[in-house]
This record gives sequence, C-alpha cells and structure tokens, in this order.
Amino acid sequence: MRILITGATGVIGSRVMPMLVKAGHHVTAVVRSPGKRAALEHAGVSPIPLDLFDPEHVRRAVANHDVVINLATHMPSSTWRMLLPWSWHENDRIRRDASRILVDAAIAEGVKRFIQESFAPAYQARGEGWIDESVPLAPAAYNMTILDAEQSAQRFTESGGTGVVLRFGAFYGPDSFPLRDMLKSVRRGVAPLPGAPASYVSSISHDDAATAVVAALGVNAGVYNVCDNEPVRRSQYVAILAQCAGARPPRPMPGWMTALMGSAAKLLGRSQRVSNQKLRNSAPGWIPEYPSVREGLPAATKAMHA
Repeated sequence: MRILITGATGVIGSRVMPMLVKAGHHVTAVVRSPGKRAALEHAGVSPIPLDLFDPEHVRRAVANHDVVINLATHMPSSTWRMLLPWSWHENDRIRRDASRILVDAAIAEGVKRFIQESFAPAYQARGEGWIDESVPLAPAAYNMTILDAEQSAQRFTESGGTGVVLRFGAFYGPDSFPLRDMLKSVRRGVAPLPGAPASYVSSISHDDAATAVVAALGVNAGVYNVCDNEPVRRSQYVAILAQCAGARPPRPMPGWMTALMGSAAKLLGRSQRVSNQKLRNSAPGWIPEYPSVREGLPAATKAMHA
C-alpha cells in the first residue's frame, strides 16, 4: 500500500516507518527538518515537506495514497511546560484544523483508510472500574481538541472510508523526556504523579504504540484504546520508578498541589483503568511486548542509561 504518515519523526512515527517499509509498503513521510530527509531516503522512505494548514498543498500530497496515518502533534518541550495552557495552542491547532484538512483531502482523493492518534487518559474517572471505548470522554480545557480530531476521523468513516482512532495511554520510552523528568523527581524525593495512590494509571511503551499503529492497518473502522494489558495503581507506578532510579519511594503528591497545577494535572490525576481488549480482539497479532510498566519501565530506564 501507499501510505502517507504525518508526525513521522516523532517518538511513535520514527518507529512506525521502518516497520511499514519492512512490510513492503511505499511510505511517504511528512518531514519539517531538511537535515532528516537524506537519512529517511536512505531508509527507503520518501520524505516531503508539507504545510498541514494549506488545503491545496495537503490535497496534492495525499493524492495517490491508500492510507493516511496522522500522528502529528506539537507537544510542550518540557514536563513543567505541559502545565501551562498556552503551551498547547499549536497542538490544539494541529488536532482541530490539520486533522480536518487532512480528512477533507483524503475524502476528495479517494483514500481508503485514515488513522488518527488520540489520547486515552481523557476518559471520565471510573475508580476501580475498567474503561472501554464506550465510556464517554471528558477532556480538560488543555486537550479539548482531541474531540475535534476524533470527529474528523468519524466523518471520514461516514464518507465511506475506514476511519480509525487510536487512543494512546500514557507514553514512556528511553527517548521520553517525561520519563527522564519523573526519574529525576523521584531521586529528589518528590512524587511525579498527581492523583490518589490507589487510583490507576494506564500506560503504553513507545514500541508497543508503534506496533499498534501498524496493526491498525487491518482493523475495522472505530475507536481503539492502545494501552498495556495491566494498568497499575499510582503507588505501584511510583514504587517501580523509585526502584529504577535507585531511590526510596517518595510520599504521594498532596491534593492541594494537584489543584494548583491546573487542568492538566487534574485530568492526569483521574483513575484510569483502561482496557485494550477491543484492539487485541480486532488485531490478534498485536500483543504488547510489555504487559505492564513492571516490565516496561525497567527496560526503558536501562535503555535510556545505555
């Protein structure tokens, strides 16, 4: 298949591209940095510059492709910047406007499949209960535009194509600055996660997220949670981090601090016991390499240090 991928050089896209090439697909990658184009060409990828907010430019790029994979984001450059509402403005623009423009182009050019990234930890808090795709989303102010991106993918399905939304859990990996920052926080004796110690965190490694994107080439239209098999409680997550950092587990973050950190911290403090069962049933070949952060965080920390 001929596949166009945005966000190609991000932590997920950079892992997806070689998998697609190995599988025999012709891959066109949207790349902003001229310095990265030669390396991608050498790897068998066709890199192109593209203004995602220019409808005519996007339509020309999308033409003659079978699949569009939209992994484009613009994340804040550090963990503390994630707490600043204005740090998300460009990401909002990508999810709201660029997703719409890409879907318009894909419909006009007869693309068969459109895969859109989204965010699983935006569900309502469910305490001990499992969360599947039928549970309503309740995003906070800083990530409300995931609803726009998902609506664009749904519109693609309504037009006769196959629109797939992948709601990713909390990412981690050796090239993850949030993981690096969390390890530093634990070493300083400061809890890095908001929320009650008994509440759940649903995660996914960068590597497992990438294999899920490839698996999405074969699933039916719809929304799919992409997370590990076994969410853990925050107290367990912090204990694993502390073990990886060679430190004592810090005390939980007090509730007043979470309140001061704004809507992002309040959302990330929810209990999110997210199920990946729908994706595993729909794509039997997709099995997370790391069933939980018990296996994944130590592996990512080891690779980071290496």
